[in-house]
Amino acid sequence: MSRHYDRQVLDGLGILRAVVEAGSFVGAGEALGLTQPAVSRAVARLEERVGVRMFRRTARAISLTEEGRRFYESIAPHLRAIEEATSEAGDSKAKVRGRLRVDADPGTAQLVLTPRLQPFLEQHPDLFVELVARDRMGDLVREGFDVAVRLGNPEPSALKARLLMRTHVVTCASPEYVARHGAPRHPRDIEKHRCLLMRDPSTGSHFGWEFVRGRKVVPVNVSGPLMVNQFGPMLAACLAGQGITQVLEFHAREFFADGRLVQVLPEWADETYPLYAYHHSAQLMSAKVRAFLDFVVDVTRDADV
Repeated sequence: MSRHYDRQVLDGLGILRAVVEAGSFVGAGEALGLTQPAVSRAVARLEERVGVRMFRRTARAISLTEEGRRFYESIAPHLRAIEEATSEAGDSKAKVRGRLRVDADPGTAQLVLTPRLQPFLEQHPDLFVELVARDRMGDLVREGFDVAVRLGNPEPSALKARLLMRTHVVTCASPEYVARHGAPRHPRDIEKHRCLLMRDPSTGSHFGWEFVRGRKVVPVNVSGPLMVNQFGPMLAACLAGQGITQVLEFHAREFFADGRLVQVLPEWADETYPLYAYHHSAQLMSAKVRAFLDFVVDVTRDADV
């Protein structure tokens, strides 16, 4: 194979990535400074070389075929590593620079990561962080994310999952709510209270509540006037005295510390929930991802149970 052909294939991979990220041949061309026909020809050459049809094309949109998606997932981390190596060529130490795309659940993004980002960004002035908060982790490779920080047990994936911490599930209310309605003395007493509920996207109903003390688990039937789909509105309603809710202790630690929230049934708070960081293989990890992982490890170290 000639060097020219090697370069042609590598260029085709870069154009493939641009099409996936832009969602169209026209958008990819605009990003790369190429015409739409040039982008189409490059993708066609790559499809012929690899023997895989990359895209389904309609009059209104394009989307990766299943074979194209698998191929792109396999090459995308390598393209990022090549870009990182190219930008750092000639530099004696790998600098943290460029754009870092981070996926996170809304509560962790709002209450854990964002408030603590300033020292990290000041330490790395050539880095631009794009933090995307959403309920579910999507396809990180296809969507161009470098790293994710998310609650819950990991699902099977080609990504590496690193356990950052485990935090307690705690039940809480505002002091004003407790003064008006009293504090429950047993988990079953919760069923008499106004509860603020979090929507489970997999069922459309609210997440179930249970209380754990040692090996004893007490599920309760909760009800209330409000169900939300993100942590922020639920926390705001709780702070406003609208009811009792369950939160993760490391999300609400500052509100307990300054007295805006009080914990109820603290002896029934042995349930824990994990927080994981997701990234590509260590061999393909860029300097910016390594730096961010070090940052989240430091941020969560003191909050770990």
